[in-house]
Amino acid sequence: MKKLKEVIENIPGLDADLMAKTQERLDNLTKPRGSLGKLEELAKLVVGITAKANPELKNKVIFTFAADHGVAEEGVSAFPQEVTAQMVYNFLNGGAGINVLARHVGARVVVADLGVAEDLKPHPRLIIKKINRGTKNMAKGPAMTKAEAVKSIEAGIDIFEQEFSKGVDIAGTGEMGIANTTSASAITACFTKEKIEDITGYGTGIGNIALKNKIRIIKEAMSVNKPDPNDAIDVLAKVGGFEIGALAGVILAAARRRVPVAVDGFISTAAALIASKISPKTKDYMISAHASVEAGQKAILKHMGLLPLLNLDLRLGEGTGAALGINIIEAALKILNEMATFKNAGVSEKGKS
Repeated sequence: MKKLKEVIENIPGLDADLMAKTQERLDNLTKPRGSLGKLEELAKLVVGITAKANPELKNKVIFTFAADHGVAEEGVSAFPQEVTAQMVYNFLNGGAGINVLARHVGARVVVADLGVAEDLKPHPRLIIKKINRGTKNMAKGPAMTKAEAVKSIEAGIDIFEQEFSKGVDIAGTGEMGIANTTSASAITACFTKEKIEDITGYGTGIGNIALKNKIRIIKEAMSVNKPDPNDAIDVLAKVGGFEIGALAGVILAAARRRVPVAVDGFISTAAALIASKISPKTKDYMISAHASVEAGQKAILKHMGLLPLLNLDLRLGEGTGAALGINIIEAALKILNEMATFKNAGVSEKGKS
């Protein structure tokens, strides 16, 4: 807990003065004022986050964390639990969707085992921070202890710090964990107060009968555990996942280091919600990369007041949407850094001849 408290206490605010100067520069670029819309807003936000007048994204890192969920035994997913471990190997072999899109945007993928139910084979690019061999079944009791919840968050902090020493200009969040949309839905319901039926979706592609069962299981978990919405760590411990806690840790650590975070889909957004409840300052460092087809993610974004950059009907996870978001964010910074001003280009401004 000491590590977590230290990070929370050292998260700075945005650099408002530099953001104001950036707005002046954006207004003087060779275009009608505000005509590049969201790109201009993104550029200014990243300046405020980094406290750099001309930030560049040389080191792009996507954190893809894996863990299993005990609630999978309730039949809430279309895939068996062993797929979590199988997909980790796919990440390490470079064959997953996140590997393809990370290569496309020039990002490195950091793969970590936070709680896969089986012991994975050693690999030079696999970080082992296993908290336990999967969470417990949250329909029958807490998914983890409070100590494990804190440990998962601090594991994410450790992994981020390790990568930060190599260089991180922007972070993306991603995950893998069979049944983790069930946990994400429970987290969403706890904080947003939305009806469980309204924020629970088909996840990996379950049918209508399985969806009804999933909703029933989430209601059961909420009733059994009674997570406290005023205590984010309590919520994480009772209905969360180890990968969700670790991603919250990444966001907290990134905020402390003035690094923007491109937040992926539903599960990553649930982790962002946990981080924001631990430290509201972290919300300033989050950029929602895309709107998932999962209604739960939309509920969280509304609750947090975040607008997604893209809407491509994605629901894969892994950090795939974050990779695409990073591409847009980099484009915004290139506009700021490379576009000429009216004065430099010798172009007449509006109302002048």
